[in-house]
Amino acid sequence: MDLTTQIKKNLISRIKDSNDLNFLNALQTIFDSSEQELYQLSNNQKTAIATSRTEIENGNFHKNEEVISEMREWLKKK
Repeated sequence: MDLTTQIKKNLISRIKDSNDLNFLNALQTIFDSSEQELYQLSNNQKTAIATSRTEIENGNFHKNEEVISEMREWLKKK
């Protein structure tokens, strides 16, 4: 039996045997929150993320080190 199956069986057993309402409510909260998205993004945000991912896949980006180097050069000219 693999570890995942063992953990599931253990949890099921503990839940079945428990009469502790606080414990069961805490578990319910954990399950409910794990089914929801961590952040609620707007459609505009989702579109911007998708566009950015496509640009990265197509090589349309600059490495952080390159940007910092360019900014330092630019600042030296000021």
